[in-house]
Amino acid sequence: MPEPRSYSIDARGRTTRITECGEGPAVVLCHGFPSLGMVFEPQLRALADAGYRAIALDMLGYGGTDAPRELEAYAYASVTEWLVAVLDALDLPEAVFVGHDFGASCVWNVALRAPERCRALVLLSVPYDPDRSPTRPSALYAAMAEKHFLHIHYFQAEGVAEAELDAKPREFLARLFFALSGDYRYLEVWRHPSRGNGYLDVLPAAPRSTWLDDGLLDRLAAEFTRTGFRGGLSWYRAFDVNWERGVDVIGRRIEVPTLFVAGDRDPVILMRGEKAIERMRGFIPDLRGVHLLPGAGHFLQLERKDDVSRLLLEFLAGL
Repeated sequence: MPEPRSYSIDARGRTTRITECGEGPAVVLCHGFPSLGMVFEPQLRALADAGYRAIALDMLGYGGTDAPRELEAYAYASVTEWLVAVLDALDLPEAVFVGHDFGASCVWNVALRAPERCRALVLLSVPYDPDRSPTRPSALYAAMAEKHFLHIHYFQAEGVAEAELDAKPREFLARLFFALSGDYRYLEVWRHPSRGNGYLDVLPAAPRSTWLDDGLLDRLAAEFTRTGFRGGLSWYRAFDVNWERGVDVIGRRIEVPTLFVAGDRDPVILMRGEKAIERMRGFIPDLRGVHLLPGAGHFLQLERKDDVSRLLLEFLAGL
């Protein structure tokens, strides 16, 4: 079995760290918060064994990839240019893009803004949303935070979340991965008020996990200890920028073959429900599968790694 290897490239002036495995048609995997390319290692190995070149990125702000301070760098139009530059640096005319969490938004923007470079899409956890809120995101989150703790609002003020999370990266990662998993009922987090609480104050204690390997957790914690969380939090702080700059793709259909996979206990699915999935069906004519994995939460590429790899390979085989 081939082993993943990591190295850095220059993608249009952005140092970008890649974890790669195998040879063949390219599959580019984009993680979300708070992860790194290494969370896709089970899929990298499965893809490589099946004859694909699997490429997991450390996204902007994470790990070995640059963490620009300007929020415009995290706007999806800019991110699309960066992802296309990654393909150019690797001499790839196109790739299948896989995105988890905010990575899903990143990859569907590639399909919308640079469709000639996107062979197909796999969206993990977050269904495609063609709409634009009539309310500026920061104002919407502030209003919601008046009712209960809301991590997105807590993340907005630069320096506040960093001071808390940078001090205890391993504890934060372990507790968040558990809180968003199928092993925990996430709505309990929302019982806490915003006033006087940080993120660690509202997250549950994490028991020893049956699916999050201690070795992987240690490696993730070591990277966030080195880099801090500021870069990763920038994606949340760019929501207003995306709201302002994303008007050109509102309501557009995705025209490439697409697969959607999520856990049926994922907070995203519990909040948005079947209504969001049905709306997605109307905007992706070539949606080739919708799979809700029973008992799985948000980090399904780790919680249900074999199922995710199987569904991914079945989808790729049909292209």
